Amino acid sequence: MTDTDVARTPWKPGRATFDDWGPWALLGVGVLTSAGSAAVVGMTRTEIWVALVLVVVAVVLEAVRARRKPGWPPRGRANACHYLLRWALAFVLTWLNPFFAFYAVAGYYTAGRLPRRLVLPGLCLTAITMAGSEIGGMPPRGLVLWSGFVVVLAANVGLVGVFTRFAEQEQLRAVEQDATIAELERTNTALQQALDENAALQAQLLVQAREAGVADERRRLAAEIHDTLAQGLTGIIAQLQVVANAPDLDIARTHLERAATLARHSLGEARRSVHNLAPVALTDTGLPEALRRTVAEWGERTGVRADFTVTGTAEQLHDEVSATLLRIAQESLSNTARHARATRVGVTLSFMGDEVSLDTRDDGTGFDPVAVPARTRAGGFGLDGMRARAERIAGSLTVESEPGGGTAVSARVPLVRHDG
Repeated sequence: MTDTDVARTPWKPGRATFDDWGPWALLGVGVLTSAGSAAVVGMTRTEIWVALVLVVVAVVLEAVRARRKPGWPPRGRANACHYLLRWALAFVLTWLNPFFAFYAVAGYYTAGRLPRRLVLPGLCLTAITMAGSEIGGMPPRGLVLWSGFVVVLAANVGLVGVFTRFAEQEQLRAVEQDATIAELERTNTALQQALDENAALQAQLLVQAREAGVADERRRLAAEIHDTLAQGLTGIIAQLQVVANAPDLDIARTHLERAATLARHSLGEARRSVHNLAPVALTDTGLPEALRRTVAEWGERTGVRADFTVTGTAEQLHDEVSATLLRIAQESLSNTARHARATRVGVTLSFMGDEVSLDTRDDGTGFDPVAVPARTRAGGFGLDGMRARAERIAGSLTVESEPGGGTAVSARVPLVRHDG
């Protein structure tokens, strides 16, 4: 443990550190080695008695410090006074016998208890004592020993500076590591909270997605039923009304057959709508032919002239795109039959590069698109339903109309080719 480490380590009751037992051990080693070498180094009787008195003083000094209270601050005047007294005792003892330098070594390990501005001076004082011991004792005798003392002192001071610097860097790394660990702990805590929140959010999103899926499926079935059963039933009612007013049996039989055909067609559409399959008209043919038949059958049923045109190079479209455009055409024709009182209708399917456009035009009474009434329970899905269908496949629907000026409905959707 270096002096800087000691400086950063607060004293705690019951915690035995080198600062607690080290000085006692070093003092004991110094006493034993000095007693054995007293005759060799030439200590006089007076010097021996002075050394004994100083050793007793050192024991009392260490005992007083050992009884320090738990609230004793790790740095402060009391520690500075203790360090200086210990150094003075060690210096004098080392002057009397170089082997007492063992006790002086404690200054290297306990300088960290000094106020920060006194740490380096305290270490230099200890280095002076150690340098005197290393040249054979104080004071140096002769120029050679004085030169040696200066060299040894410089070496000790240099080592003190180097090791102090290393200790400070190590302590700085330790502080940075502690800060990094603390930051990682905070980050881990925040991450765990985020994961918990994400899990809760994911569960909530799953519930919302399930609810949205149910709602979307309900809308799909409602639209499909409207486009199949509702339109079919409307056509059947219209045919039966003609039958009720038919002047002869042949005309009645013709309209009854049409009503039966519409009923069978509607039943097939209903079954396929429930299973989310393509409309009946798309079962065995592509969209252009299905639209051609739909327009022709609508014209025959209503007695309105209906023309169908294809522009561009026809391509096999994705089933969902074909079904959407066919349903929009059926709804548009149904609206024309119910509201427009038109004498002519034109339906155009245009293949335009990466888009497909379906345009329905009539010469009917027209209306104000801004003043379209809200859908009622008895009404159909109308423009909102067609627009929702187009937007469901990333398309759009526009309506142009004015009272007395007919109506034009245009649906534009991406050209997505058939998977197969």
